[in-house]
Amino acid sequence: MNFILLALIILIISISMTMVGKGGGNFYVIVLIFAQLTMQNAASTGQFILFTASMSALLVFNKNKTLIWPLAILIGTLISFSAFLGGYFSHNFESTTLKIIFSSLLFISGILMLIKVKEKTVKVNNSKLGIWKFQFKNENYYVNLFIAVPIIIITGFGSGMVGVSGGSFLVPLMVLACSLPMKYAVGTASSLIAVTALMGFLGHLFQGDVSFAYAFPLSIVTIIGGLIGSKFALKSKPKNLKKLFAYTNFLAAIIMIVNALKSLS
Repeated sequence: MNFILLALIILIISISMTMVGKGGGNFYVIVLIFAQLTMQNAASTGQFILFTASMSALLVFNKNKTLIWPLAILIGTLISFSAFLGGYFSHNFESTTLKIIFSSLLFISGILMLIKVKEKTVKVNNSKLGIWKFQFKNENYYVNLFIAVPIIIITGFGSGMVGVSGGSFLVPLMVLACSLPMKYAVGTASSLIAVTALMGFLGHLFQGDVSFAYAFPLSIVTIIGGLIGSKFALKSKPKNLKKLFAYTNFLAAIIMIVNALKSLS
């Protein structure tokens, strides 16, 4: 694939995915595989450029006060270690196995993106074991740790293994389990995606599965895309875009499964 065309596709992905808090790691990996990178190199390179896109978006969301740091720190601490382990142990799996896992995550991601979530205020007995209460902009929010923690750890490990951001899981988690308004969930997800991507990338780096010839120049592209996409996110309603991305996820999953089946034959 021509590098200019590759950079253009990556730019479009970074802009559109930043708008809905998804990161876009799944699409980065698919595009990089078509650029003739191995699954491991595509996953590691995808996580590096995902990290740079998320960091640039984080600056914009934080400036506009749509990033909830207490929640980001809690989830980020848990997800960083599980994403690192996922990236590290991915070397023990064959490319075909990773592609099947990757396709499954895409399908699950697409289904979650189609779930209609409502912003709501929930009154919870915060003295109950496992319930964490925090306040943001004079509103109280509650997190059921018994539900959130296992989902966060599984999301981090799977994301780090196959080079996706986990944003498609984390945004619904924050809206459904924490009752966050969508704009806060998307803003907070940018910090979590950055942590997941960085730790997953480091896990791959220790195994030597990084293509710096692609990672460094494409990181400049995703920094620009992250800045543009985050500014659009603050002004846009992501509802229709989420539906479009969900269907695109299904298509991407089918393409990846077909690719995996071909490698088996």
